[in-house]
Amino acid sequence: MKYALLICDGMADYPLEKLQGKTPLQVARTPNLDRLARQGTTGLAATIPENMTPGSDVASLSILGYDPSKYYRGRGPLEAVSLDIQPAPDEVVFRCNFVSVSDGLMQDYSAGHISSTEAKVLIDALNKSLNVDGVTFYSGVSYRNVTTIKEHLLQEGKGELRCVPPHAIIGQPIEPNLPSGQGSPLLRDLMERSREILSAQPINQVKIDLQENPANMIWLWGGGKLESPPSFRERFGVEGTVIAAVDLIKGIGKLIGLHAPDVPGATGYYDTDYDAKASHAIDALEKVDFVVVHVEAADEAGHNADILQKITAIERFDAKIVARVVERLEQWGEYRVVAMPDHYTPISVRNHTPDPVPFAISGKGIG
Repeated sequence: MKYALLICDGMADYPLEKLQGKTPLQVARTPNLDRLARQGTTGLAATIPENMTPGSDVASLSILGYDPSKYYRGRGPLEAVSLDIQPAPDEVVFRCNFVSVSDGLMQDYSAGHISSTEAKVLIDALNKSLNVDGVTFYSGVSYRNVTTIKEHLLQEGKGELRCVPPHAIIGQPIEPNLPSGQGSPLLRDLMERSREILSAQPINQVKIDLQENPANMIWLWGGGKLESPPSFRERFGVEGTVIAAVDLIKGIGKLIGLHAPDVPGATGYYDTDYDAKASHAIDALEKVDFVVVHVEAADEAGHNADILQKITAIERFDAKIVARVVERLEQWGEYRVVAMPDHYTPISVRNHTPDPVPFAISGKGIG
């Protein structure tokens, strides 16, 4: 039996007036998703437990059968696993976004979707110029980077540490959304000091000249300590592979013992190479019985409030991922396939919401 889990991140949305009361998924041309629904069954899945923040970290753990209330320890540690960072037992790992801030407002959670090459230059500058003993910055993919901080440096402050994701406050003042609670004085200090360092970098001067959003501040959030759950094979008796561009999803895969190959052309944005992802998924199924394919583009479109790009991302997911993977599964004969978003990223909200998400499942014994 072969199993495929096909995730179009943030595909779920609310009805939009500009689409005559329909959602982007309803408007998009999705003959392959439609066929899965007709041949199998559909439903709603609650991927975000009550009182937990909606996001791909929590939702993906849920979908893979790992109760987030038991296994979730923060976004930062999951991304560190993907980058092969081995945090010490006394280190807390944070997600570190490059962001664009102007007039005290969060203008862009991704610094214009800064390239990975540019981001690495800025990460090197931070490590050299901030030079705080016990604090290290690591480059990831695009704006998504990682910071490790020695636990003893995070003792100041009272109450539980609260860090707001930058994509949750687009267009809002940053001051009331800065970290608060125990550990926040150091995080605020690092974030504030980063502004002078980053603003002086030639990369950002060029971005300003080109009227692009500069990476003029870091934003620290999603902190936690690394803990290892039981492997996917131990729990379900199946070996598998995860095909993804973003470190978060690859990190979850690695943490539970799934293979997580690098896919050339997988960017985590609109320009990701769908064909390469499908090819790697099909190749993986030659060796293992379970594959996860995660596509980020629709989620990014939701955050950017870009209706056309969201519809386009859904259609490409349908035509280039669902069609090809299901065609190969059918050649094997015995299979099950699930296609779904992990969470909502509504155009009207520009952030994640905890609504139950739609899914279609088809294959042996289904329908």
